[in-house]
Amino acid sequence: MRALVAGAAALAFTAVVEPLGSTAYAASEVKAVVNNVAITSGDVAKRAAFLRLQHQKADAKTAEEQLIDETLKRQEISRLHMSVSTQDVDAAYARFAQNNKMTTEQLNKILDQSGVTPDHFKNYIAVSMSWPRAVNARYGSANRLTSAQLVERMNQNKEKPVTTEYILQQVIFVIPAAKKNAITAKRKAEAEASRAKYPGCDQAKVFAATMRDVSIRELGRVLAPELPSDWKDLVLSAKGTTTGTRVTDRGVEYLAICKQRQVNDDVAAEMVFREEDLGKEKGKAEQGNPNSAKYIEDLRKKAQILYR
Repeated sequence: MRALVAGAAALAFTAVVEPLGSTAYAASEVKAVVNNVAITSGDVAKRAAFLRLQHQKADAKTAEEQLIDETLKRQEISRLHMSVSTQDVDAAYARFAQNNKMTTEQLNKILDQSGVTPDHFKNYIAVSMSWPRAVNARYGSANRLTSAQLVERMNQNKEKPVTTEYILQQVIFVIPAAKKNAITAKRKAEAEASRAKYPGCDQAKVFAATMRDVSIRELGRVLAPELPSDWKDLVLSAKGTTTGTRVTDRGVEYLAICKQRQVNDDVAAEMVFREEDLGKEKGKAEQGNPNSAKYIEDLRKKAQILYR
């Protein structure tokens, strides 16, 4: 249990974004409403139990305010279409269990017995994994190096660092939310089969038109340090012109690598330096990020929050 507490306290990411209210707590008392989304006494009890596992202040008010912030994050993530996939959350949950020398079944049992429940923890994981994307989308430009800083870093390194430039397309086998459970396996098989027949980026839209509910999204130039964490390993390990598939909130997706080359221009150098800087800051807790706190404060000001 001590390992679980330590791991949960250090966890800086979250799980796939779903409404807080569950059928098990359908009869619970509504404690707050955030932009028409209810937070129930059952939700508050689960979060208080989760805080107790982390040896944090676990009164009802603290739990409720944390859930209000989490609901605002969830709504913003949904608006920006930046949620991680259920697959990513399940993988993070399994890693958490493994890091604490447990099977997922053992972790499920501990969470159920403590009053947290696996679903509540996975929701927590989903928001934490997705929220940094939203923060980076809003404040990323604020982290750009000035020309003077870039020159100074390059002088320190004697030469410009080299990185890989990719020209990417995103191939999406769309799955309507209402059919997700019924047809995901079939769509995944279709997506995997299409990879071997992919004709190249120039013919991608014509190729997609021969299949049902398949869309092509142009991602353009992406440098290796800019690759989203949920795609990075798939891109770096890709053999041929397409990556492996992922199940996301949109459907089953893979990336097509139109071109790739080694570059060492100023933009590439800045991206490499920024990635190094982010790596140095990785150990900092999310609540220590001033941009995250500022973002939440702004969302609270604009939100309709009703306490019951």
